[in-house]
Amino acid sequence: MYEMYDSVQGESTLAGLPCTFIRLAGCPLRCTYCDTPKAIPTDSGQWVDIDEIVKQVSENNRPLVLVTGGEPLAQRHCNTLLKRLSELNCFVQLETSGAYSIASLPAGIRRIVDIKTPGSGESQRNQLQNIGQLVAGDEIKIVLTGRSDYEWARDFISEHQLGLGDVPVLLSPAWGDVAASELCEWLLEDRLPARMQMQMHKMIWGSEAEGV
Repeated sequence: MYEMYDSVQGESTLAGLPCTFIRLAGCPLRCTYCDTPKAIPTDSGQWVDIDEIVKQVSENNRPLVLVTGGEPLAQRHCNTLLKRLSELNCFVQLETSGAYSIASLPAGIRRIVDIKTPGSGESQRNQLQNIGQLVAGDEIKIVLTGRSDYEWARDFISEHQLGLGDVPVLLSPAWGDVAASELCEWLLEDRLPARMQMQMHKMIWGSEAEGV
């Protein structure tokens, strides 16, 4: 595990909820906009017993817990951790790059699948079969590095008929690359069935703050 801390969820449809964040270390991807590069190396974290993690989350008693990374599904015990967390009286979210299958995740986990655009440098990693696994409570996140990424995402949403059912699509401007006002204009112009989201935690504490 790289770190665990309490804050408010800054993204997703549950933004604003008090949340315990569990960030696992290690990621095989190298997204151009990664905001936690320190967590990329597998040895950037430390071994922590799952019982201890669950105990701490239970004591924190927040309405939400998020497992993120790094890439959490690159860790072989992630499913066990998610299963244990799902037994607690709180929402459990998992944010994943979408480079790994989500088919075997425990029931009740709210999956946030981050579809990678060409601007991320990792679009070839998208496992598109994950889209068919998504159900109500899950979400698709797409980070945009510019207008070309937006157009790619617009076509992707149309091609896969996303955002029309129980699984919302959230478009995020990469911090410092796309102005929020620009993304607003694009969404309104194209009438996309998608939601714009900002990184609330960066707006509150600044883009360089850690552990928030």
